[in-house]
Amino acid sequence: MTMNIQSIRVGVSSCGLAAGAADVMTKLSEKCSAPVMGVGCIGHCYAEPLVEVVTDEGSVMFGNVSAADKDIDAVLSLAEDRRFHMGRPRTGKLTRLIGRFEPTDIDAYEQHGGFTGLQKALAMDRHAVVEQVKASGLRGRGGGGFPTGVKWGLLAAQTAPSKVLICNADEGDPGAFMDRSLMESLPYQVLEGMFIAAHATGARRVFIYCRAEYPVAIRNLKVAIARIRERGFNVINGDELEVVIKEGAGAFVCGEETALIHSLEGKRGMPRFRPPFPTESGYFGEPSMISNVETFANIPLILQEGAQAFAAVGTPGGRGTKLFALAGDVPRPGLIEVPMGITLAEIIYDIGGAPKGSVKAVQTGGPSGGCIPASMFDTPVDYDSLISLGAIMGSGGLIVIGQNRCMVETARYFLDFTHRESCGKCTFCRVGSKRMFEALERITRGLGSETDVTFLEDMATKVINGSLCGLGRTAPNPVLATLRFFRDEFTAHVVHRQCPALECAALVDVSINKVTCTECGLCIKNCAVDAISADYIVDNRICTRCNSCIEACPVDAVSRIPGGTGFHSAKEVG
Repeated sequence: MTMNIQSIRVGVSSCGLAAGAADVMTKLSEKCSAPVMGVGCIGHCYAEPLVEVVTDEGSVMFGNVSAADKDIDAVLSLAEDRRFHMGRPRTGKLTRLIGRFEPTDIDAYEQHGGFTGLQKALAMDRHAVVEQVKASGLRGRGGGGFPTGVKWGLLAAQTAPSKVLICNADEGDPGAFMDRSLMESLPYQVLEGMFIAAHATGARRVFIYCRAEYPVAIRNLKVAIARIRERGFNVINGDELEVVIKEGAGAFVCGEETALIHSLEGKRGMPRFRPPFPTESGYFGEPSMISNVETFANIPLILQEGAQAFAAVGTPGGRGTKLFALAGDVPRPGLIEVPMGITLAEIIYDIGGAPKGSVKAVQTGGPSGGCIPASMFDTPVDYDSLISLGAIMGSGGLIVIGQNRCMVETARYFLDFTHRESCGKCTFCRVGSKRMFEALERITRGLGSETDVTFLEDMATKVINGSLCGLGRTAPNPVLATLRFFRDEFTAHVVHRQCPALECAALVDVSINKVTCTECGLCIKNCAVDAISADYIVDNRICTRCNSCIEACPVDAVSRIPGGTGFHSAKEVG
């Protein structure tokens, strides 16, 4: 029996749009009479554009769909050989509504249970709502892991006539996109969580501090806010909530509460000493509470299902599920939702699809986190377990590092980011992190010494102890973690002038294997600096190690080898 197409859903979050989903959606609309709607990202970013065809017998998923006629025809004919099998079943709670309807369709959100959590909260005494959140065990998902209910209680206890809620949607970690996905795909759920918090704490103003680089998220939030106002859902206990979106410039330091508040006030984003804490004196001196997007998005679930149902998932130190942005050297990168307590091995091998033995480490917690070696992937993912290894959970970035990566270069890469993002207020953060970066630069360029390694360890302690906010106190984490677990790679760089992973350009040469080379000429054509002669010999004094020749070679005859002779300028060496 032929299945009849009832509707088609196309993932049009940033990942889908970047892969060409808009053109796919246009082409499907032209060729199909059934409704075609844009939905949020269901997490399988590696397979975008994703198209789900809803039929009278169920739904069929297609991945990597282009706007080419052959791809569109395959979707509309429900071609068996082009179907996308997602592997691990979707068991998420927080993300369960993603992909089911258009993100800004308020009627569809209500039909799927939206705003029931808010209705339950409004029928309760606000202090009882705070107790529900406390009982759930929810901890802040922005990185610090502070108990959410406790923070709500601190703001609720304030007697000031005006209180402020702030949603931190800046998401400054490289490779992190959890908050972006929630705002793009479930804007109503995020806003509902804020409204419940406003009722529970007595706040009457809400700010969403979102990085300007998230245009789709900002657009969806603006539409959602306008439709909520039309329905009157922003009226809490007779008072209309003021909801304002503030577009930030993407400063990493504004992930710290007081720096974010300064930026929100129109000042330079720099932290200040605490106390007073924001719940006592925050935005222009008013009691203020800051939570991140994922934290607020969990709140409707706690009110809908009850605190005990939420607390039943996870570990004693981390209740509920957690979103992670899985990226790096893994076949199936994307957004995942997993229960707290799942092991790193399950995430990387089972969900991410990385072959056993292909991964050297994983960086958790973004640039402020630490690298955990593959030998410790049986570690459960929760706040306390990761801290014991010198890493942090952070907001949820997970960067998988393959065997072909250099751990010294990895530490240099992350410290390059954090030292540039320092606001400059603290001397050790401003100067110390830069000096650490310079030491790592010397080591990766083959100019380092064992003294540099000793200096890194010594300065890391000083930066941690001498910094005011979390940026400085965690900036040395990637360096200390790599020194702890991969010290042999530092030794190879400074003692033997070798990069075991053959990644550091200054410590390698490029060579062509004359036995396997077919002399097709592709390496010569792709070399931008004419470093390859007509007889297929690489002049490593000219070569920039850009890898173009390696990538162009169809028979893998071009490769990196230990070396580096002639790569340094005379000034660097002498």
